[in-house]
Amino acid sequence: MTDNAPVAPWYRQPWFWFLTIFPLASIMWGITTLVVSSSLDNSMVSDDYSKEGRGINMSIARDERAAELQLAGELRLQDKSATLMLDTADGAADYPYLVFNLYHPTLSGQDKTVQFTRVAPGEYRGQLFEQVSGRWYYDLQGPDNDWRVKGEVRLPSSSPITIDAKGNAQG
Repeated sequence: MTDNAPVAPWYRQPWFWFLTIFPLASIMWGITTLVVSSSLDNSMVSDDYSKEGRGINMSIARDERAAELQLAGELRLQDKSATLMLDTADGAADYPYLVFNLYHPTLSGQDKTVQFTRVAPGEYRGQLFEQVSGRWYYDLQGPDNDWRVKGEVRLPSSSPITIDAKGNAQG
């Protein structure tokens, strides 16, 4: 008794496809994940946590130094020009220049830096290259980078922005 029934080719066998579809799908999913993850920029992850920890300690020391100096000021932004009036516990601030950084909360590519130059004791002027609007984090630093005043602000602001060493911003 011999059975000479013809056998269908391998690509017509349902069990072959049933057993092959899941490994093929996982291979395709893995390749897709690999391509997507390798093509995206991951700027939020840091490799050197100990260096960042030391940097955080330095930042805290800079904030404390600003509080010791009792830095307080008023910032006016009109179109692309900026005026800053800055006082210390000893009177009007007398630095040759100041650096003002605006940080976008989510898009690091939109961060801005303004260098203020002194026009009179306690009075500084700077220039923005483009209009800014929305919510921003800021920090104001001295020329030696030994103090920092930071905070959060919504721009544009029709009233002057009050900044102080506690990081409070109104405006």
